[in-house]
Amino acid sequence: MDNRFAIRRMQIEDIEQVYQIELNSFTSPWSKESLYYELEQNLFAKYLVVEYEGQVVGYCGLWVIMDDAQITNIAVHPDYRGKKIGEALIKFAIQLSKEMNAKRLSLEVRVSNHIAQALYKKVGFESGGIRKRYYTDNQEDALVMWVNLE
Repeated sequence: MDNRFAIRRMQIEDIEQVYQIELNSFTSPWSKESLYYELEQNLFAKYLVVEYEGQVVGYCGLWVIMDDAQITNIAVHPDYRGKKIGEALIKFAIQLSKEMNAKRLSLEVRVSNHIAQALYKKVGFESGGIRKRYYTDNQEDALVMWVNLE
């Protein structure tokens, strides 16, 4: 990711752009209402965005509960994939989790999403099990991945 991209905390004003990325990235996108809830009411939620020339081009949601952190969602706009934005977001989420004293960071990924799995392995995640029929759109299994932060 080059220095024209900036990672920052997500703001309410970013929700429309984040929602558009959701629509372009997932068959079962989060609703705008869910995104508002995450930012305004969920005390455990931390959301990051990647900005490029005033546009949000990627984001990552994170929950940190005591010493356990979980990536809830992460996506990069299709036009900006392949530019190491996802990798930068994951590394930033790992660092933020460490700063918040989490001992472990986990996530779920579709078993068919080998590109994402390769990225997560590249930054230190390991496979930790399968959640059967996790995804509601097609009943696909999720691979649970985690990284030890200690």
